[in-house]
Amino acid sequence: MHGYDEIALVTARDMPTPDDESQHLISALNARGLRAAMLPWDGDADWSRFRLVVVRSPWDYHLRLPEFLAWTRHVAGRTRLLNPAGLIEWNSHKRYLGELARAGIAVVPTWLAVAGSADAQAQLAACGWADVVVKPAVSIGAWGALHARADDAACSAHLAALLRDGDALIQPFMPAIERDGEMSLVFFGGRYSHAVRKLPRQGDFRCQDHHGGTVAPHAPEQDEFDLARAALAATPEPAVFARVDMIRGDDGPRLIELEVIEPALFFAQSAPGTRMFAELLARLARAGRDG
Repeated sequence: MHGYDEIALVTARDMPTPDDESQHLISALNARGLRAAMLPWDGDADWSRFRLVVVRSPWDYHLRLPEFLAWTRHVAGRTRLLNPAGLIEWNSHKRYLGELARAGIAVVPTWLAVAGSADAQAQLAACGWADVVVKPAVSIGAWGALHARADDAACSAHLAALLRDGDALIQPFMPAIERDGEMSLVFFGGRYSHAVRKLPRQGDFRCQDHHGGTVAPHAPEQDEFDLARAALAATPEPAVFARVDMIRGDDGPRLIELEVIEPALFFAQSAPGTRMFAELLARLARAGRDG
């Protein structure tokens, strides 16, 4: 055994909120005779000690993306990284939404504004949407997202500020978010596990808990399953774990995000889902050990 730990769950050194969710997973792994440790991605760990390195809560990666992506390649060269480094890089910039749309996936309409674009107001006008959400193309947890009228000077100023540092997305505001929230479907090894509905607090459009959002179990409609599976089938390589976020429009569900880097997996809402993921990781860890 060479003193191996089985699984590393990757977090960040400075966390804005605790990663309570991973404790559910650690308990489930321990119950299956597997050792698991939580470690910051930018620490001095010897990642080759682990049979699996599972990215869970590196909630600062969007602020240090080149460094983080270099870390994923480093780890992938020494052990098995989940999800794979190439898939993480693909998912780290939201230009992937355009790729999925071109592949025929029903995505919330998205305009990519490229860093350095000189005229933010012209970018907003070109989209043709009166009520918009503007956000960085590399972000997590609605960081940097603004809902505003496209002709509002504050909206133009916000977009201009984002474009000084990187690319940005412009999307039409979907009023259903305030009424119905987002539906999130969770998959492990390509198999459906469970789903939740995330609702924003009154007067907000952001569904994350740190913005006051709430979560409840959700029973997906067939067209939601269809959209989720189509999106997962269009990724450049299979995801070991994934969360597919969507909202219902007038023409059915539309993809908001496909999360395969560090998605919340809502283990508190699904003990069976926690067990399902733990069993999958146990099989992968033991396959690596036996190999």
